[in-house]
Amino acid sequence: MAVKKKFPYRAAVVACNGGCRAKKTPGCAYGCIGCGECVKACKFGAVFLNELGVAEVDEDKCIACGKCVRQCPQKVIRLHECANYIVVKCSNKEKGKDARAVCSVSCIGCGLCEKTCTAGAIKVTDNCAVIEEAVCLSCGMCAVKCPRHVIIDQRGILTEKY
Repeated sequence: MAVKKKFPYRAAVVACNGGCRAKKTPGCAYGCIGCGECVKACKFGAVFLNELGVAEVDEDKCIACGKCVRQCPQKVIRLHECANYIVVKCSNKEKGKDARAVCSVSCIGCGLCEKTCTAGAIKVTDNCAVIEEAVCLSCGMCAVKCPRHVIIDQRGILTEKY
């Protein structure tokens, strides 16, 4: 059964890249725990657990119903505008040193993204970058400048897709 998507297209995105699992540390208290509740909630098969046990979303299958968002106990899934390919794949709120200790790819709140953004669309809040999609131009400069590779281009053009 094909589902017609409404414009502007939206889809779920998981704000965790699994860096803490790749580092084999006790883990990030703010990241995906791999419980699978989001997978069970999705009736369209759009959400799956990747090789690290972290939730990922197939944007082509997602209809942005929000069921996975509501089911996530960590609150790391949100809906985003698909026209904006630039996303922050981290939810860690720890300060730089502590964030680095638990995750190989965590936001450290350095602010380089904020300084680079000419549109003023990105702010560091609680030691983590947050993009205001309504303001973002999707130029990707924040993703290119991010020293920790937390901000990514989901197309895989400006940054490697994680």
